[in-house]
Parts: sequence; C-alpha cells; structure tokens
Amino acid sequence: MAAQKTILRSLAGETLSTPPIWMMRQAGRYLPEYRATRAQAGDFLSLCYNSELATEVTLQPIRRYGFDASILFADILLVPQALGADLWFVTGEGPRLSTITDQAGVDALKGPDDIHAHLAPIYDTVGRLAKELPEETTLIGFAGAPWTVATYMIAGKGTPDQAPAHALKDENTKVFDALMDRITQATITYLNAQIEAGAEVVKIFDSWAGSLQGDDFDRYSLAPMRTIVEGVKTKNPNTPIIAFPRGAGERYKGAHKAIGAECIAVDDAVSAEWVAENVQPDGCVQGNLKSSHMVTGGDALVSETRRIVDALSNGPHIFNLGHGITPDADPAHVQQMIDAVRQG
Repeated sequence: MAAQKTILRSLAGETLSTPPIWMMRQAGRYLPEYRATRAQAGDFLSLCYNSELATEVTLQPIRRYGFDASILFADILLVPQALGADLWFVTGEGPRLSTITDQAGVDALKGPDDIHAHLAPIYDTVGRLAKELPEETTLIGFAGAPWTVATYMIAGKGTPDQAPAHALKDENTKVFDALMDRITQATITYLNAQIEAGAEVVKIFDSWAGSLQGDDFDRYSLAPMRTIVEGVKTKNPNTPIIAFPRGAGERYKGAHKAIGAECIAVDDAVSAEWVAENVQPDGCVQGNLKSSHMVTGGDALVSETRRIVDALSNGPHIFNLGHGITPDADPAHVQQMIDAVRQG
C-alpha cells in the first residue's frame, strides 16, 4: 500500500494529475474539536506529551477532511527542552525558554543520545498514529532546523528579527557554532527515532531562514539541513525528506541540491510560476497558497488554488499553504480549498 500513497509518489518524482494535499498546522486552533481536546489536556505542552491526546488531535483533520498526509502533533522546541533547556508557554504570547549565550550554557546541554527518555511520549504518538491512520494516509514526522531552534534558545523567545541570534553568531562564532552543532546532532537522533517509530516522511522547518543573508544563509540554514539529511539517510536511506527554508526568496533555486532533500517547501512570497521554472526542475515542490485565504475564502481562494495547481502541474507537487494555517481560519474554507484542488 505504501507504494500507492500519493505523497510518497510525488516525493519519488512522479507528476500526478491531482496533487496530494496536506496543510501545515492542520491540527490546530481553527478546529473546535482541537480546542476541546487542548482544554482537556490543560495546556499546550501537556497536550504534546500526552500520547493519547496528541494522537487524537493529529487524527482530527484527517477524519474531517481526508488529507493525504498527517503530520505529527508536537513542537519544534521540544528538542531544546530535551537537551536541558527550560521551556514554558505564556498564554497569548508564545514560548519562553531559558537562554544560552555562552560556552558554559552549551556545555551544560545533554548529548544527542540522551534526549530519548524525555521524548519517549513523542515516539509513542508516532507509533500510535502509524497504527491508527487510514492506510492511504502518509505519516509525516518533523523537527525544527538548527538555525530556527537556535534563535529561540539564544533569545529565550520568538523575536521579530532574530537579533539576539545574529549578535551571538557575529560576536562569538565559536559558541554559536557549538550550539548549532549540538542542535544538529540532536535533530538527527530525533528524526531517526521518529522514523523508527513509524514516520514515513520527515520535514525540517527552518522558519527563520529568511533573516540569514549571503554566506550566512549557506552556512547556517542550508548546510545544517544538509548535515541532518545526510545523518537521517545514513540510517534510513529510503525515507524521503521535505525541507522548508522559509523566506529564501530566489535562494529556493538550487535548494534541492544544496540540502539533498527530495522536496523543497516554498512560502507564498514567491509565485508558483517562478517555482515551476526555477525550483521544480530539481525535484518535488510543496506549497504555496497564502494562509490568509483560509480566513477570507470565496472566489479568490478557489481561483488562487487552481492557479497554483495549474502552474505546478508539469512536475511533482504537493499542495500546501505557504505557511501554517492561522487560528482565525474558517474550517469551511479548508474544505473549499480541498475541493478546488481535487475537483478542479
């Protein structure tokens, strides 16, 4: 059955008449059933670490919409927490972490092989999903890319321009490189464990790649993701990988080769037509409808969805948003998008 799964076919380079579809953050606050389950869990982190409830919220959008893939419900900051950082979430403001700004902080982190006990509930969720998902639905695991994870670990929270991470990178490169290496090795371990638990595809999210310029983009976004791909492929050579260097702009061109991933996810700052000409010739692409269409819906949603499908119809394509769906999205508009993709 696995060979017939549409997303795996696209990742293998096949051009399909109807692209497979899933949606970043598809298990999320826009769904009333998710909000009810999160309330049952008590808070976001408790939901991530409760395998039964995390499995439930991952399955909810599959039951409702029949997406071609399901992505593990977790968070990119579970890896720094497993490494020893303090992590908590402030309602209405987002994550907070203890900060790392010197060598002592890096040295205090756990090694990559010491993270499994903390992350065992996540692997359990993957295993449950592998058994409970419909047989036609692909299971995607994921992790944050080292640069994006490092920006949170250095600043202790999300920042508009990732300035604290840039400052450490520029002023104390040795410490910054040591932190990046620790995150990279832990991410390889984490993704391999997800695959061993049942993930069929893994995705690497570099959400803040766009703030890196010039050689820094190559050194701190592309190169660490390539190291992760190589580390995953060493143990799991047949597992396809999606990489998302969000905000890369023209640097999406050549990203397949630079990273070594089967698929490059693209955001909505580049046009599907440009992607078809400059990125898709190198392999599968994923994207890239603006998330705002999930809020506004209507004819614009349908026409833009069809335009993207048409533009990318001559090569392997996985339909998705250009970034995650937002909490204010209308669930009915998600169905409208799916119908536009599948019915034309």
